[in-house]
Amino acid sequence: MSFFPKISFQHEVEEYLTKVFRNNELITALGTQKAESKYQSLLSHLSHPPGFTTVRVNTHLASVKHMKKLLFEEIQKQFKGLCVPVLEHPKLQDVLLIPVIGPRRDLKKHSSEVIVGAHCGYAVLRGAHVYVPGIISTSRFMKAGDLVSVYSDIEGKCKRGAKEFEGVKVFLGNGISELSRSEIFSSSGPLNGMGIRMIEPVYLSPSFDNVLPSHLFLQNLPSVVVSHILNPQPGERILDMCAAPGGKTTHLATLMHDEGEVIAMDKIANKVKKIKQNAELLQLNCIKAFCYDGTKALSAEKREDEQEGPPFLPESFDRILLDAPCSGMGQRPNMAYSLTLKEVTSYQPLQRKLFTVAVKLLKPGGVLVYSTCTITLSENEEQVAWALKTFPCLQLQPQEG
Repeated sequence: MSFFPKISFQHEVEEYLTKVFRNNELITALGTQKAESKYQSLLSHLSHPPGFTTVRVNTHLASVKHMKKLLFEEIQKQFKGLCVPVLEHPKLQDVLLIPVIGPRRDLKKHSSEVIVGAHCGYAVLRGAHVYVPGIISTSRFMKAGDLVSVYSDIEGKCKRGAKEFEGVKVFLGNGISELSRSEIFSSSGPLNGMGIRMIEPVYLSPSFDNVLPSHLFLQNLPSVVVSHILNPQPGERILDMCAAPGGKTTHLATLMHDEGEVIAMDKIANKVKKIKQNAELLQLNCIKAFCYDGTKALSAEKREDEQEGPPFLPESFDRILLDAPCSGMGQRPNMAYSLTLKEVTSYQPLQRKLFTVAVKLLKPGGVLVYSTCTITLSENEEQVAWALKTFPCLQLQPQEG
């Protein structure tokens, strides 16, 4: 058992990343030792949650000042008197920040253990309770009301229903079991209910389960920044090419004061449904979501049955957000990355197909923002260099905001 190890990769992926990060311009700029230190620091940070929980205020419905007050009151209830501030972001005027307390290394561990899957574990580190689908194993005689210690099986080797697990596991904190072991693993038991209520998490973050859901949107800070960089204006026509689950889509609509049109596309029907649900929840009416493959969103000629949905004629949009499918190595926290090298390197061609369509759909003088949630040069800096060489009409702009 270890305490928050650096993120681990499959051997071939680790070799690939090491080679890339040790043989690029960073080495020339910083020197070998500093570049290596920067790389190792990056790997360490990826396994920990961010220092702040970031919440975007739906300014379409409420002011930041009012929501700051309500959120502060909610956090004091959750933390039972522990005074944790709610801060306004100094540059992003629709963002509230709650400092994350931890890691707390002095928590007493209980003999009764619960093992959860890696993704459930990451959610717990960000402030969530443990729900039944995330539970893989519990101690043999666990009853409802027991104090338990919760661990994450970061390598995915624990068998469902096991009564003990001695593999690699990371301590996430302590909680109270809402159900017995037999109820959790019963075929007729609850499928989605709360399994463990966390009372002493290693990282203390507020839970946002049903907390002002129409007014607050839990969103990672880089995702919030992306929409501000695109800077959509009221009355414009905006395209979000790979939009699910709709966090950035709804943010764009909010920044436009719900005036204009935001077209959101995703090729998976259930994800499109989630976009529509988020738009409805946040009471935004200018969003139109379509189940469609972004690589096929360009129409060569006007159709007789021309509708408002895809495919679209060239030069149809004032601004386009391409938050492309990627290898996802920048997601935090993450302690064990499971993709193979073949999977990691498979995204660049798809990203270029989407980029090519985006350029053709953009009006002259329009703005295209390309973003990913990964750290690989091949999906970021190399893509930008390729785009500037391939499309002379593009000009690289400084990121402000």
